Amino acid sequence: MRVILGPSSKELGQKIAALVKVEETLVTFKTFSDGESYIRLEDPVKNEDVVIVETTSPPQDKKLINLVLIADAAKRGGARKVIAVVPYLAYSRQDRVFLNGETVSINVIARMLMASGIDKLITVNVHSQEALTSFPFPAESLSAIPLLAEYFIKNGFEKPFALAPDKGAKYIVEEAKKVLGGECGYLEKQRDRYTGQVNVNEGSFNVKGEVVIVFDDIISTGGTIMGAAKNLKNQGAKKVYVACVHPLLIGDAKRRILESGVEEIIGTDSVPSCVSKVSLAPLISGKLKELDSG
Repeated sequence: MRVILGPSSKELGQKIAALVKVEETLVTFKTFSDGESYIRLEDPVKNEDVVIVETTSPPQDKKLINLVLIADAAKRGGARKVIAVVPYLAYSRQDRVFLNGETVSINVIARMLMASGIDKLITVNVHSQEALTSFPFPAESLSAIPLLAEYFIKNGFEKPFALAPDKGAKYIVEEAKKVLGGECGYLEKQRDRYTGQVNVNEGSFNVKGEVVIVFDDIISTGGTIMGAAKNLKNQGAKKVYVACVHPLLIGDAKRRILESGVEEIIGTDSVPSCVSKVSLAPLISGKLKELDSG
């Protein structure tokens, strides 16, 4: 097995390769003057099982193209099997038709990945597990929620309240609760399908005087988190922290979240950022060792 270091996840790929104890394959990458990508593998991969580590956070389209070009290069180079480790899987939120005339974006991405030569996909906290069942090749999502919860335990938090920003994310805080040992709950959230505006309402729980950690899979603009922080402060929460797997933090989202009353944002390196304090390398390397031994 070899680990191919995608240009957007090079550091994470290096950590994974070190933990799995396999060789790295570097990628020569450049962008032409017209914006097109150039990819070349620097080492032979013939008869190897290769693992491409490449996230597809913004700019999603550019990174998706890089991923499929790397996969194609590996197949053309004679790789026996191509496993794509895509920590943040772009377009996974459009997993069904919400309004007439829409496409199911994640299904289109799945077909594109298969056409490039990818044999298996490993992602992390995909927005909809159900979406992966329609992939034309094996695909699975790992959960980084226990890793995030462990970060808080290691930093001295004692039984904080774990909160989900909506009922659909209740399973996330139930995972976190197993590590943190405190209570958990969720807020009521409504999103306008046309405008994208989010309204957050109070949940049926008591957080007065509590340290609360809001867990979410993705933070993009931060509107949901800001609404949750304001709600929690109104209910008397002592301190509010935020933990997310994919810290996209578009524009000035980080600043606005912190100004809303959040003490700190903790994310993973699925999307490299200044808040990426938890590495996915142990989680992903464990899965790769399992596949290799099987």
